[in-house]
Amino acid sequence: MARILIADDEESMRLLVARAIAMDGHQTVTAEDGGHALEILVQEDGAFDLLLTDIKMPIMDGIALALTVARDFPKLTILLMTGFADQRERASGLDAIIHDVVTKPFSVAEIRAAVAEALASRS
Repeated sequence: MARILIADDEESMRLLVARAIAMDGHQTVTAEDGGHALEILVQEDGAFDLLLTDIKMPIMDGIALALTVARDFPKLTILLMTGFADQRERASGLDAIIHDVVTKPFSVAEIRAAVAEALASRS
């Protein structure tokens, strides 16, 4: 199954998403902000199938993270999450580097489906 890096500054959201994705047999690693996620990616030489990141986070937001990841690890599929319309709008110009933006709040079924679709698009 896939190896997925989840970055979100809300611990409850990180845990929910990690548990939901693990239901499909995926291995998850979590980070509390974009800076930590980038550290993990660099340490592991981008050895993930998917980056699932919140947009609005301290230290490094999801858009800055996505731009850096697209440059340094171009094969990594990127899926963004946000509960803010203005943040979704900020992401609209990133179609070339991100797979999609998932709107919070979402159900376990919705995030599992979004992850499955993002992973299926990799081929």
